[in-house]
Amino acid sequence: MFKEDTLQDKTILITGGGSGLGLAMAQKFASLGANIAICGRTKEKLEQAVQKIRTHEKSKVDFYVCDVRNYEVVEEMIQAIVRDFGAMEGLVNNAAGNFLSTSEDLTPNGFNTVIDIVLNGTFNCTHTFGNYLIKRERPGNILNMVTTYTETGSAFVLPSACAKAGVLALTNTLAYEWAEYNIRLNSIAPGPFPTKGAWTRLMPDKSFEDQYLSKIPAGRYGDREELANLAAFLMSDMAPYITGESVIIDGGEHLKSGQFNFINEMLPRDELKKLFVKMKSGRK
Repeated sequence: MFKEDTLQDKTILITGGGSGLGLAMAQKFASLGANIAICGRTKEKLEQAVQKIRTHEKSKVDFYVCDVRNYEVVEEMIQAIVRDFGAMEGLVNNAAGNFLSTSEDLTPNGFNTVIDIVLNGTFNCTHTFGNYLIKRERPGNILNMVTTYTETGSAFVLPSACAKAGVLALTNTLAYEWAEYNIRLNSIAPGPFPTKGAWTRLMPDKSFEDQYLSKIPAGRYGDREELANLAAFLMSDMAPYITGESVIIDGGEHLKSGQFNFINEMLPRDELKKLFVKMKSGRK
């Protein structure tokens, strides 16, 4: 379906692009001719990611150390990308944070940290990029990563559920409001796609992983290439009339509702509390 020039002449920023699904999307976009900017907070991780993305020789690739929670730093980054690449046509808000916790044991700092990265970070990048496009009367494309539990909520991931629901509302609100500027906004709601960072925070042990897998109708986890293909389509000129859409890609998992609700059936709550604390501290 894709050609090598599907995303040619497009410069796309992927937040949290140094690993996991962000890196998978960056590599896919680069293979289709896009110029790629990635950002994150860890320089070493970004440097390694750039080397992987640069295997696609036709694409210009660079990284920017940036904390998306800081609006002024985001503004400086967007200005730097435009200066370095000449323009910017696309944004993928992929940076996120999540962890398991019973809601009564959440600390205000734990809640605020996830909200700050996911919701405020998405706003900061979207608002800055959107104003760049509007002031220059340029079309643009924004893709936001949400979850399958934005409408249902999910046990043990309250901060993420709240933040991602906010991102979905932001996406749909701006898809309507900014359509007159020829700016499209869509979202993807991934189910389980095993990545090192997320998996260590969300899967306590193999028994949990086996239980998780058993509730996916497709009988398997997602492959990063599958998500990257969907993202490439939505970011391309093949989807010019799609805006305000949230696409679920989860092998049918959402049909059972509440992504992490199954955990409540595995252990007594007191044992779950101890397990979550152990995960948070990094102990096995």
